Amino acid sequence: MKIVLALILGFGFGFILQKVGAATPRKIVDMLRLKDLHLMKAILLGIGSSSLVLFLLLALGLIDPGHLSVKSSYVGVIVGGLILGLGWAIAGFCPGTGLVGLGAGRRDALFFVAGGLLGAWLYILRHGQLQTTFLFQELGGKATLATTGNPKFTALLPGLPPLLIAGGIAVVFIIIAWKLPDKT
Repeated sequence: MKIVLALILGFGFGFILQKVGAATPRKIVDMLRLKDLHLMKAILLGIGSSSLVLFLLLALGLIDPGHLSVKSSYVGVIVGGLILGLGWAIAGFCPGTGLVGLGAGRRDALFFVAGGLLGAWLYILRHGQLQTTFLFQELGGKATLATTGNPKFTALLPGLPPLLIAGGIAVVFIIIAWKLPDKT
């Protein structure tokens, strides 16, 4: 049943990405250049509304906080994020939008996805050597802004209700999405 739900959610997410133009490199590059903010509005609205729903369901006890996962932060995560951002700006795709572009039949997405798979394969081959470098130096462990109900994670703001923190951030994202112009 989990795989069916994952497929339904994945197809739904891909459909929405296609509809908002996230599978079009020109739209992504224009967003990164702050020329066309339509896609940024969609991203902020998606993050804000999904965060609000997630923390509301957590507060109501409908989601088990044990299912939440927080990854440790490493120097390599920062370096990898910079590489991903550079690739995103150059190619006009991120991993998710690259797959959507591939599904839409874009040939440039085929090269992007193939390059991503090649990079992942090379990383796997060198992972053992990279583990001994500064890239795997931990930067503070596993922490969240709000208490999640999972004792494995340190909350940076433990005295405040998680729904207030997450809900506040979510509402700010939604307001920004609503107020941003489509074009600059």
